[in-house]
Amino acid sequence: MSDATTSLHRKPTAPDAAGFIQRVTPQSAGWRYVGFEAALLQAGATLQADSGADTELCLVILSGIVSLHCDSQQFQQVGKRMSVFDGTAPYALYVPAGLQVQISADTDAEIALCRAPVTEQASGQQYPLRLITPEDCTRETRGQGTNTRLVCNILLGNLPAERLLITEVITPPGHWSSYPPHKHDADMLPVESALEETYYHKLNPQQGFAFQRVYTDDRSLDETICVEHNSLVLVPRGYHPVGAPHGYELYYLNVMAGPTRQWVFKNDPQHEWIIKK
Repeated sequence: MSDATTSLHRKPTAPDAAGFIQRVTPQSAGWRYVGFEAALLQAGATLQADSGADTELCLVILSGIVSLHCDSQQFQQVGKRMSVFDGTAPYALYVPAGLQVQISADTDAEIALCRAPVTEQASGQQYPLRLITPEDCTRETRGQGTNTRLVCNILLGNLPAERLLITEVITPPGHWSSYPPHKHDADMLPVESALEETYYHKLNPQQGFAFQRVYTDDRSLDETICVEHNSLVLVPRGYHPVGAPHGYELYYLNVMAGPTRQWVFKNDPQHEWIIKK
C-alpha cells in the first residue's frame, strides 16, 4: 500500500504525549458536524477531555477499565471488555456541552472521543451527563449469508442526544457490511437524511486489512481505501460499503451527525436487488 493517504483516509499516528493516535475536527475534515479522536492510555495515565461550550461529547471505552470524574460525579472502574472483539457491548459516557472529564486508566485502555455541535435551540436544555452501560446498548444481527454482521447501538435509537449517533459493527472474515451500498447525504426527510460519518477500523489479527469504497452516483467522489488496524475513514457523502477478507475479523466504530438526528438512508439502486431477491 502506498505511503500516501487518500483525502478520506486517516492513518493512525504514534501516540502523542496525551496518547492520541487519531484526531479529526470538523475543520480538518472539511465538514460541519463530526469530530473524532482515539487515544491509547497506559495503566496509570490520565487524560483530560473538554466537551466544549457548544459541543456534546461521548466517550466510548473501546477496551480496558477506566475511572471517570466529571461535574462532581465519579464513575469508578468502568469497563469490562479487554478487546472490541470480546463479543460484548461497551461502556460509554455522554457529556453535555461545557463540562470537563478526567479519565484515569486503571488498566491499559483505548478511548474514542466522539463530538458534535449542539443546536442553539437546545441551549439550557441539554441532555444530562449519563453513564451508558452495556445493558443500555442494543445489539442485533443484520443481513444474510456473507452479508451478515453484528451491530451494537451505543447512542442511536436506544438513547437520546442532541446530534450524535454512534454504533459499532463486527464484520466476520469474508463478509461485507454497510452493504448493499447505502448513503445518507441528502437533507430530504422522510426519504433520506444528511449525516456525515466516520469509520474507525480495527482488525483481528491486527496485521490484517480490509477495503472500504466511498462513491457517489456521478462518481465525482470515488475512492477505494485499503484500511488497516486503527485506520479512520471519512464519509462526507456517497455510498460506503466495507469488505473484510478471509481470515480477518473487522470491527468499526461509526460516528454520525448532521442537521437532524435521524438516520434515514438510501440504498444504491443498482445494487438494491440483492436484498429484494
